[in-house]
Parts: sequence; structure tokens; C-alpha cells
Amino acid sequence: MIRRISPRDTLRSRIALTIVAAMVASLALNGLFVQLAGTWGRPPIERTGLLEQIAANVRVIEAAPASLRPQLAAAASNPMLEVMWNPQRADFHLPSGGTQVKPKGMPLLQLLGDNPRDIEVFNPGDWPDGSPQAHYVALVQLRDGSWLSFTPPERSWGLDSRVRIAIIIGLGLIATLLVAWIATRQLANPLQRFASAARRFGGDLRAPPIKIEGPHEIRQAIIAFNTMQAQIRHFVSERTQMVAAISHDLRAPLTRMRLRSEFMENLEHQRKMVRDIEEMQTMISAALGFFRDETHMEQTTAFDLSELLQTIIDDFRDQGIVVDFAGPAHLVYDGRPLGIKRVIVNLLENAVKYAQKPRIDLSGGEQLVCIEVSDEGPGIPESALDRVFDPFYRLETSRNRDTGGVGLGLSAARAIVREQGGELALRNRRGSGLVARIELPGTQRFNASGRQGE
Repeated sequence: MIRRISPRDTLRSRIALTIVAAMVASLALNGLFVQLAGTWGRPPIERTGLLEQIAANVRVIEAAPASLRPQLAAAASNPMLEVMWNPQRADFHLPSGGTQVKPKGMPLLQLLGDNPRDIEVFNPGDWPDGSPQAHYVALVQLRDGSWLSFTPPERSWGLDSRVRIAIIIGLGLIATLLVAWIATRQLANPLQRFASAARRFGGDLRAPPIKIEGPHEIRQAIIAFNTMQAQIRHFVSERTQMVAAISHDLRAPLTRMRLRSEFMENLEHQRKMVRDIEEMQTMISAALGFFRDETHMEQTTAFDLSELLQTIIDDFRDQGIVVDFAGPAHLVYDGRPLGIKRVIVNLLENAVKYAQKPRIDLSGGEQLVCIEVSDEGPGIPESALDRVFDPFYRLETSRNRDTGGVGLGLSAARAIVREQGGELALRNRRGSGLVARIELPGTQRFNASGRQGE
């Protein structure tokens, strides 16, 4: 049963959600940085910006009557600084261990005048561990003996503004890249599976339909591909059955023609007709075998490709034909061994029939397995290198089936190779000879130890 997915799951919505998630992650990382910086960053108080505000506020509040100082302190407070006035120092409930500050050592505090006064500062480390009041506090004594306290609500980072901006930008980039990587991975996985299934269908018409998944646009593409795949499979099946049926039905009239030719008085005409009838029967039998192989496709299995080639070479050696071999001793490949054997045997038979010194070269890697069947012979005209794969096309123009064949061998060989996702091509060797190169997708476990055939 196909799982229904909301039509809102589209590429447009996923891109929008990725942008929103990146922004949220960036804000979260920046908030975490601020919190950790406020917990761990404990710079000296002169780097917090607190002393600059003390000098101006003290001069204003100190000049006012004592009765107005609480109101002025409250008015001077803002979200970045809390100002409080109390007549006694003990009313602030500050910890012991504050640091005395001399105005002469800090130019910003020299605005308070030359009158001696007590200025005491507290860093977050002066408070007991875990205390919620652990902030920077500056305590200034006024001329009448009362006190002003200045407390920022949060700790300063203790970093230069350019460094803070660089950190914020860096955290934003990290959050954006992280979210983008996760989002694109989720989006790319369905596309990769779609591409893999499409390549699999190119080598196997019986490949199952692709699982419908991903955003709405990708699901629509998968549905369209599955529909096209079913139509192609139906078309190929109908074409194969139709041509096979025609080839089969032609046998009956050919048999009648053969019987009637026995009553011909002209022996020369009789011989020519029998020869034509036998050639047509051979072509029909080859065509039926070709379409039968397409209909009954071999199952994929793991096998040792090197040993398969050695077995073929041994079979030819039993017939007195020497085939050289170069390649690894073992190469386990996932494919259709009977089909590959049929291709190699066909290529070797052509090399033996039309040339000499046949040879097989095997090489394998992670992406590609290559089998080359070569010979030393006349080769093929460049203009015919592709045409020889056309059904019933023969370079040998004689009517002799023993020398010219039917013209379906290379067509069937290329079809078998392409069914496994590979390709078969021909090229002429330098000097003389022909090379048939078979390239198969590299789904193998390769043993690098080479084996040289006899």
C-alpha cells in the first residue's frame, strides 16, 4: 500500500522550512553563546563599560538633595544598568572582598573630582558560587556619606566588539550549513534512489517500479517514470510476442514449399529453392531463439567471472583452439553468467572463423569491469563497426550459412550486455585485427592477484 503524503510536502515548502530552521538554529547558537559568555566571561570591570556610566550619574545625583536621590537613581536606571541609592552601605547586602578603586588610576573616574571618596567594585567571582546576584557591581560613596550602587543586569562577554561580531557571524554560518546539509541530504536521497532505479531499468526491463517518496515534485516524476516503465515493458512484450508468432507461423508455409519443391522437374531450380527455404528456416529459428532469450531473462547471481572465462578457454582448447588470457585469478561479479558466456563464445567463434590468435583480457575496478576479446585478422571497415550489430546484417555477403551466418549473433550479444547495464563495442586494432570491448558496471569483489593464461 502506498503511503499517502500531504500535498503540502513540496520542494517550495521544504526550501522555506530549511530557511526557517537555519534562522532558528542560528538564533539558538547565538543565545547559547551569550549565556555561556555571561557565565564564563569575567573580564575586569574597566572593560565592561560600567565605569563610563558611573562618572556621569554620580555627578548628577550627588548635586541633588538627599530626599530626591532615590527618585533620581530610579530615573537613571535603564535595562542595561540598575542604579540604587542608600544612606548606609550595609543596606546593599554586598559580599565581602570588594576591590578598592583609585580614581587617579582611571581617567574616566577623574570626572568625580579631586575629593577623596571610596569606590569599591565587585566582580562575579566575588560572589558565592551559584548566587543569582553574581553580577558586576560598582559602589561609590558620595560626599555626604551615602552610597550609590551600579549593577548591570547581565555579565559582559569581555570581548572586543569586532570579535563578538565575528563569533556571531561564524555561529550563524555554522547553523546555516548544518541545517542546509541535513535538508539537502533528505532531499538528495530520494533523487539518488530515483536515479539508481532508472539506471537499473536501463539494464533490466523487469525491474520493479520505483518507490514513491520525497517531495511532491519528485513523487510526480517517479509516478511518471513508473507509468513509462510499464508502457515500455508492455510494448516490448507485445512486439516480442508478435514477431515470435510471425516467425513461428512462417514455418508451416515453408514446410509446404519444401514438399512442393520435391515435385519440381528442373533440378537446378529445385536446388536453389531448397537452399532459399533452408536459409529462411535457419533465420526463423535464429529469430525465435533471439526472442525466446529476451522473454526468459536469466536471474542475476554472484559468480567468479575469471573462472567462467577460464572454463570457456578450456572448452576451446578441447577443440584444438588456443585462446590466450590475461587478468586476475579471481573476480567475483554479480551478473548473469549464462548470458555472459554466450556473448564471449559468440565473439570467440567470430574471431576463430574470420581471424586467428584469439585472446581475452579481463580487468576490474570499483566502477567498471572490462572484458576484451581480440584477434589478429582483417578487421572490419570503420563504416561497418556499428552496422554489424543490426539484426540480419552480414559483412559476408555469400548465401552460405556456414560462412556468412544469419546476422543475429552480435545483435543478441549486445542485447545481453545491455540487459546487464553494460555496453559492447568494436574497434580495429592498430596494424591488424579486431577488438570487442565489453564494459559492465563494477559490482564485483576484486582479487588483485593476476593470472596469465596459456
